[in-house]
Amino acid sequence: MKTEFSLAQLADPDIAEADKILRACVHCGFCTATCPTYVLLGDELDSPRGRIYLIKEMLEKNRPPTREVVKHIDRCLSCLACMTTCPSGVNYMHLVDQARARIERDYARPLTERALRAVLGWVLPRPQLFRWSMILARFGRPLAALLPAPASASPGLLRRIKAMLALAPGRLPKPGPAGGTVFPAQGERRGRVALLQGCAQQVLAPRINQAAINLLTRHGIEVVLVKDEQCCGALTHHLGQDGDALARARANIGAWLGEAERNGLDAILVTASGCGTVIKDYGYMLREDRDFAAPAARVSALAKDITEYVGGIELQPAQQRRDITVAYHSACSLQHGQKITHAPKELLSKNGFVVKDVPESHLCCGSAGTYNILQPDIASRLRDRKVANIATVKPDMIAAGNIGCMVQIAGGTSVPVVHTIELLDWATGGPRPGLS
Repeated sequence: MKTEFSLAQLADPDIAEADKILRACVHCGFCTATCPTYVLLGDELDSPRGRIYLIKEMLEKNRPPTREVVKHIDRCLSCLACMTTCPSGVNYMHLVDQARARIERDYARPLTERALRAVLGWVLPRPQLFRWSMILARFGRPLAALLPAPASASPGLLRRIKAMLALAPGRLPKPGPAGGTVFPAQGERRGRVALLQGCAQQVLAPRINQAAINLLTRHGIEVVLVKDEQCCGALTHHLGQDGDALARARANIGAWLGEAERNGLDAILVTASGCGTVIKDYGYMLREDRDFAAPAARVSALAKDITEYVGGIELQPAQQRRDITVAYHSACSLQHGQKITHAPKELLSKNGFVVKDVPESHLCCGSAGTYNILQPDIASRLRDRKVANIATVKPDMIAAGNIGCMVQIAGGTSVPVVHTIELLDWATGGPRPGLS
């Protein structure tokens, strides 16, 4: 794609990077076939190619984003299926992230929308606040059915509030262990890792990290929950609130590398693949920061999805047969963001589960961080499509590697939705998941 940035514009490292990304695009349109919003809506501007044109014009002309541009960028799930499909290697992720930051800086959203985004960016990364919000939402759930339907296809505040209330669980589990806790290896210590505590996940499903801790310590790996760790920054990053996201990244880099220097770390393990994709991108996000560029790259190199790390351990399965059919949902952030596609399924198969691929597995389930709140109508359609595809393989359980996907899919099916690591923990001596 031809670009026309001035030399003054290209002096900005972000614009120079955008220019490089835009020039890689050859307009082939392969991305449209795997873009969830284009598949649903059929609008070229709701495809990666269409959005690339909108972003190019906005950046080249250095104009404030228009309402039309914002509408189509907001509809992007950042599922990154387009990057898997693209034959030219266009890094759409970094381009759309830059567009979101520009929109957040230069576009005046309606007051109610600004307020909602500010609340999401403040509450979700803070587990204590998020827990209290979920408790309050439980009392508000009966009111959700009384809220009126939206008057148009554009989701208004009431529709979004209804979506938030619908996502709240009927009850909350007890909090998991606090940061600073160390779980010793059983028997001879073979390794030492940090385990990301997460923000939403530690409130909604602390059992996931507990399953990871059980499996790892059972196989000789010491696990530490690093004190002073924060939210990874993914939630605010995708809201365009880059100042907050980068501050969290810097704080985490300091906490993790401090732990590594004091006691040693083989890896920083992540059980929420949306978080993992962003942490692995810290090196890029902080590339212009003189003080943090090298430490950020080091942290990105240490970060691993839990299945990446467990794939290198010789697991010891329990002596019992498990004729359990598992539909494996490949989270977008795992298959497209981190390019991890085979390892989770191979681990499950090797440990006694009958693993079934889900038709249209490349399409997003509609969770996408805060997307199912901000774009509830599109998200609901994608969830229903995903659940219908899962139903065709008649599973006993559904496995996924991201808490957002798990909550989203569970909202449309009665089949237990569990994390991959919970099944692997069960296979190696842990409790059966999906019973609560």
